[in-house]
Amino acid sequence: MKSKSLPAAALLPGVACALGAGLAWGLVFVVPLILIDYPPLLLAVGRYLAFGLIALPLALRDRRRLGQLDRKDWARAFELALIGNLLYYGLLASAIQLADAPLPTMLIGTLPIVIAVCANFGRGGIAWRRLLPPLTVVALGILLVNRHELGRLDGGRSLDDYLLGGLFAVGAVACWAWYPIRNAAWLQARPQLASGTWATAQGLATLPLALLVFLAMPAPADFTWPLGPQPAKFIGLMLLLGLSASWLGTLLWNRASSLLPTALSGQLIVFETLAALAYAYTWRGEWPAPSSALGIALLVVGVLLGVRAFR
Repeated sequence: MKSKSLPAAALLPGVACALGAGLAWGLVFVVPLILIDYPPLLLAVGRYLAFGLIALPLALRDRRRLGQLDRKDWARAFELALIGNLLYYGLLASAIQLADAPLPTMLIGTLPIVIAVCANFGRGGIAWRRLLPPLTVVALGILLVNRHELGRLDGGRSLDDYLLGGLFAVGAVACWAWYPIRNAAWLQARPQLASGTWATAQGLATLPLALLVFLAMPAPADFTWPLGPQPAKFIGLMLLLGLSASWLGTLLWNRASSLLPTALSGQLIVFETLAALAYAYTWRGEWPAPSSALGIALLVVGVLLGVRAFR
């Protein structure tokens, strides 16, 4: 395969947008732990109802460009919203609450490798000899971080919970590996499609889907339906996720996807793992252990090597 390089004019803004998206997406790993008493599906529905409601005034401002989207664009927006938004976060929140954060984080942390390998078989790939070194460093970093995290498990959950949580996390990996590849291919084939417009379109597509799921949900027993025991905290966190992790994260990732080859942007999803770790340690009020710190350093080095491979 012939190696390809990227100009700095596309590389640097693309990496910066991927970093911003990772910082926004990292929040989704902490909220299920903060709202541990809430059903995972309700967290997913609440996040994407907020995303859709936030998209409504943005759509009014951007109605001219939204009006230029055709039927295929809207069909793809609904497809991405269903699988990459609702299904993904419902599976992830379920996995985190069943198996605690370390196991799902470890499995989700393999996404930079999964996406980069899958994407490198398509257009815009580079020689495997250039791609494998950064992927190897990222893999070592993921193993080190999660080896320590898994050692923290205290056995307070049943084996069935761990197995089911792991199964849900694998499903989340499949959804989130599919989403950026599918989304990037659509954006790169339509360079005239603005990142903000496409993010708003996905928000509008998500709103009716989230509303249908909410209306179909049975009220859980011993739960104050629908806002739960901490309504103010629930609403505030859902709005935070809807604005930052959903709309802003989608906007930034759309921009990164339009500027960078998918084999590179796939590696940069590691920013999500790094942000999730930073937020988790902040939530715990502790510093990472030496092995975790070394793993985090390897993740950063792997990202830098990956960026260098495409220059």
